[in-house]
Amino acid sequence: MLKPGLLRSVRALPGLFSRSYCGVPDFSSQRVRRTFVDFFQQEHGHRPVPSAPVRPRGDPSLLFVNAGMNQFKPILLGTADPRSEMAAYRRVVNSQKCVRAGGKHNDLEDVGRDVSHHTFFEMLGNWSFGDYFKEEACSMAWSLLTEHYGIRPDRLYVSYFAGDAASGLPADEETRQIWLDIGVPAERLLPFGLQENFWEMGDSGPCGPCTEIHYDHLGGRNAAMLVNTDCPDVVEIWNLVFMQYNREADRSLRPLPQLSVDTGMGLERLVSVLQGKRSNYDTDLFSPLMAAMQQRSRVGAYRGRTGGADDGRVDMAYRVVADHVRTLTVCIADGVHPGMSGPELVLRRILRRAVRFSVEVLQAPQGALASLVPTVAHILGDAYPELHRETDRIMEIIDENEAQFLSSLQQGRRLMDRTLQRAGREDAVFPAAVAWSLHRNLGFPLDLVELMLEERGARLDRTELDRLTDSHKRGSELQVSQSQVMDGLDVLSLAALQRLGVPHTDDRPKYRFSLEEPDRYVFPACRATVQALYCGQTLVSEVSEGQRCGVVLDRTCFYAEAGGQSHDQGYFTRDGLQDVLFPVEAVLQAGGYVIHQVTAADTLKTGEQVHLHLDQAQRLACMVKHTATHLLNLALRRVLGGGVQQRGSHVAADRLRFDFSHKDSLSVCELQQVERCVGDIITQNQPVYSQELPLQTARSLPGLRTIDEVYPDPVRVVSVAVSVAELLEVQTDGASVELCCGTHLLKTGAIQDLVIVSERQMVKGISRIVAVTGDQARQAREAGQALAQDVDSLSVRLSGSAPSCLDAAQRLAKEAGVLTDAVDNTPVPQWQRKELQSRLKTLQRTTNTAVRRLEGREAAVKAQALLQRNRQKMLLVDTVDSDSLSDSASLSASDWAVAVCRQLGGSAGGSPTVAKGTGSSGDITEALRWAEEYARRKTQL
Repeated sequence: MLKPGLLRSVRALPGLFSRSYCGVPDFSSQRVRRTFVDFFQQEHGHRPVPSAPVRPRGDPSLLFVNAGMNQFKPILLGTADPRSEMAAYRRVVNSQKCVRAGGKHNDLEDVGRDVSHHTFFEMLGNWSFGDYFKEEACSMAWSLLTEHYGIRPDRLYVSYFAGDAASGLPADEETRQIWLDIGVPAERLLPFGLQENFWEMGDSGPCGPCTEIHYDHLGGRNAAMLVNTDCPDVVEIWNLVFMQYNREADRSLRPLPQLSVDTGMGLERLVSVLQGKRSNYDTDLFSPLMAAMQQRSRVGAYRGRTGGADDGRVDMAYRVVADHVRTLTVCIADGVHPGMSGPELVLRRILRRAVRFSVEVLQAPQGALASLVPTVAHILGDAYPELHRETDRIMEIIDENEAQFLSSLQQGRRLMDRTLQRAGREDAVFPAAVAWSLHRNLGFPLDLVELMLEERGARLDRTELDRLTDSHKRGSELQVSQSQVMDGLDVLSLAALQRLGVPHTDDRPKYRFSLEEPDRYVFPACRATVQALYCGQTLVSEVSEGQRCGVVLDRTCFYAEAGGQSHDQGYFTRDGLQDVLFPVEAVLQAGGYVIHQVTAADTLKTGEQVHLHLDQAQRLACMVKHTATHLLNLALRRVLGGGVQQRGSHVAADRLRFDFSHKDSLSVCELQQVERCVGDIITQNQPVYSQELPLQTARSLPGLRTIDEVYPDPVRVVSVAVSVAELLEVQTDGASVELCCGTHLLKTGAIQDLVIVSERQMVKGISRIVAVTGDQARQAREAGQALAQDVDSLSVRLSGSAPSCLDAAQRLAKEAGVLTDAVDNTPVPQWQRKELQSRLKTLQRTTNTAVRRLEGREAAVKAQALLQRNRQKMLLVDTVDSDSLSDSASLSASDWAVAVCRQLGGSAGGSPTVAKGTGSSGDITEALRWAEEYARRKTQL
């Protein structure tokens, strides 16, 4: 057995010991993860919950899931559907996939520069929702770390909340005493303030003190002074948050009705501790990737260097590529693809950063990045099996995006070098406008632009760039209509309703309607009692005229926005005041209560009776679109194959939107097949069935289509043509069967027709369809026929004799352009749009050729006249009104235009054969003289 003194003396020799010096058993990352879950599940009765996808579920405040608690926010906020499985959670454990890139929590800029930051990481966590609290949480954490993982207690330090007088918060002496009782020495218990040891979900919401466990990599000393100082030798490994307050909008704190525990421990950091590594990148979560990269690169092996010691930034590149390919693999598997907005834009930025370091620094061939995906799946696939299933698709998407970026990279590098050459000095300030052009037009991340400039010894005009960035943000902000701005009830407001015994809203009347032959839907009257009124988050007994309030009724026929379907519209009337309307502006559901947003048209009190008047036309339109969406989903699977997965949808009165996984845009033939498939089911006027089933029973239905949602139990099942009961008995596959809370038709005939008016790839591998139904579908088909006739007419006129004069050719070219704009922008069947666009492209080439030929002929006549007048000149420069191409091997049109227009204080651009530009001069003769002089120098005439 080795003595501690010997261990301390050997510790100074780097690389001799990896694990044994701290007495921790040999833990693989898989074993670390499994031990955590097993400990809480088997020894402490926690329920294991799978990781949520990294795309947040219905949380627009997040780009990515960035913490283990994200998927449990409905419980913490009190908004979980009381019928859902989640509402029954008390003790929970899991390992959550997290991404911190973009938004409030953004580690992207730091990745690669040190040995600890990541964009993707796993968060191990255990939760208590109204079950155990501080004492049990601390005891479990200490037991797992010291007894099951075998970490020596003398390496651990614990911080707790010191209190904050300004906030009126006392020190968390309760937690301090718990740790003392566990056996943590007083000198290792360290008090810290709000910033370090008070956790908050956001500007408002649940919050509370936290206690953190820190690990000293070196040991054999008192490292208390190094805790929370960003010292790489003393690191936080586990944070235990005790949610006991609610932060109000006015920044005050109120006690929560239910106490909860939320803990989080980064797997990567824990594995580095248990494997005796000072760097996360030296653990088995990364070392196979480092080895695979080295095989594909033309540089030396990874050596773990940072800062100035990292010659050529080679090791930084290893870390960047290893981290980023993990993020890309996990995100793409979860349906987030590189794109142009939101999380997709962030992922595009990550991919391009990885590509540049792979190709330029590691000198790996194109395709090397994608070839690392199977290694990622091998490392993480045991916990996340979807990585194995999606490997081929992930590689294809990375390869295609890499090829696009490498092309842009070459173009951007040339533009950057040319700009710096024009500046004429090495330490030039790079123009912000050019940097912004690289970012917006070529997709360069701004940090990449700065990095490339840094490598060239130049710097960016950051002040001007910030101005351009802010201007862009202001211009792109979406104006949210008042109807979309609705105050939801916070956790305390919902708890108050429960404390007062207010029953959950009975919203079953929203499904109670009938079909009177042949096609008239009848929505019965609905009468309700006002159970509660809210102004902001305050419970009131009465509201006055003009006040905006939330109304909770005992029952409602209004549909609250959910499942991608827009909320119902309509109004209330009050008993005894039938001529005064209370318009319902929005409807939402939280914690089993349906809240109607109303601007009071008169006084309204709790206990009063109201009559609910549904906007039946709007509701029926939504029912049509929702049922049509289910048929579209079925048709896409029949035409494109069972691999099609729904990635999102939205149902409104005027149109439906459906996002799905598919590697390419649909062809004309595929679009026609999908429309025919839907049309057949509409024509057959098939019945639509709905029935509530236990969630477990529903999941066993053949052909069931689900998406990543938290479903209630029991759950509503909607099927077309085959009843739910028959599906349970016969196990028939191939029908439309979905778990859905939306409102639907009773027969498909009311859809009348469906036309896909738009289909495009949002990002590679994800397509979006927009479709219309009924009269809008008929109008789209009529518009398509009218445009087809116009294109036929133009085609006939061009197929005859060629236009004999320039005016006639230009009129035909203009007509082709006008038709192209109309085809691009008019709602018509997408298959027909594609056909017409193809035909018009050919017609435009024909008209443009005719115009150029006739312009060239006119230009030749004018040029000949010039030559006749200036026979004595060896080189002649003059102006000729023409849009035809120039053609000179010794003189580039773009170079000539740039030189001339710069002389005139303007700018120009183009190709070697044709260029255009602008400038201003009071003397065109002088400009012509300068142009002639430039041409003479270039042509040596």
